[in-house]
Amino acid sequence: MGEIKVNNFSLEDFFSGDFDSYNYSSDMPPILLDAAPCHPESLEINRYAVVIIYVLVTLLSLLGNSLVMLVILYNRRTCSVTDVYLLNLAIADLFFALTLPVWAASKVMGWIFGSSLCKIFSFLKEVTFYSSVLLLACISMDRYLAIVHATSTIIQKRHLVKFVCLTMWILSVFVSLPYLILRNTVRANSFILVCYEDVGNNTTNVRVVLRFLPQTIGFLLPLLIMLFCYGFTLRTLFKARMGQKHHRAMRVIFAVVLVFLLCWLPYNLVLFIDTLMRTKKITETCERRNEIDRALDATEILGFLHSCLNPIIYAFIGQKFRHGLLKIMATYGLVSKEFLAKERPSFVGSSSGNTSTTL
Repeated sequence: MGEIKVNNFSLEDFFSGDFDSYNYSSDMPPILLDAAPCHPESLEINRYAVVIIYVLVTLLSLLGNSLVMLVILYNRRTCSVTDVYLLNLAIADLFFALTLPVWAASKVMGWIFGSSLCKIFSFLKEVTFYSSVLLLACISMDRYLAIVHATSTIIQKRHLVKFVCLTMWILSVFVSLPYLILRNTVRANSFILVCYEDVGNNTTNVRVVLRFLPQTIGFLLPLLIMLFCYGFTLRTLFKARMGQKHHRAMRVIFAVVLVFLLCWLPYNLVLFIDTLMRTKKITETCERRNEIDRALDATEILGFLHSCLNPIIYAFIGQKFRHGLLKIMATYGLVSKEFLAKERPSFVGSSSGNTSTTL
């Protein structure tokens, strides 16, 4: 076949373009604009490996969070306070996962979806990210109030829980508005489009300022709330010297904090180092730039994994969720009713009356 050319560019020229000259992980343009360009050291196969991982994370997240939503909505008549939080968390994680295939495609082909979709997908990704981590903090406060202060009669009120969830979504929309306003399609080189903030000569400075939001509201603040709430919750459980069921609750609490740290701490540390370099607090070198770019790619994947790990921690470990899923399967004849009876859980007291998906 003859080589196809469009506007003096061949398809071979397009697909062999230097996509790596733009740092997709940090969504910022190169720093050394006036110096000799740095040549990225990452291999072509690395980019496709990242795409495959994005797709796998998307599939796992869709499966896990869809099952969580199915079980909670199927049993909505006995829906607990914790289940309301988990339902909203599953919705946030599911929609976050739906944006990943688009970003995976942009890793390979650049941004080919137009300016409007650049704004929409950037906004959706940020809203679902913030709402997810803020809801995690709400769940930790729910456990803290239920166990440490035994305020089940207060937080049992369904309208109050719905108000808290709605507030978290509104706050997430508010802090994500800069991405909706400032994001646009920009040429990274002669023919490769990217999607990132574009405010002219101040783009890099504005992007550094915008990093303050995900690193504080999206990481430090939820982490501090979880450490405070789960710390006092663990102390209360230890003092009470309760049985094996509460020991299982403590293991879940440890899993929550540990997975959150493992998924998001590495990325935020690398992002902080990258910010220091971009603000000239650390000397910029091509070798250091390549190392940070590779680290951002790797740690960003860890962060995305959190969306498919949340259902495992909060739902699949919980006895109530397993029983709810088995009940649905028994209804459609996928498991026997005798097996369902054997798997009937003994629930731990919580803010939700006598049931708790989380603990």
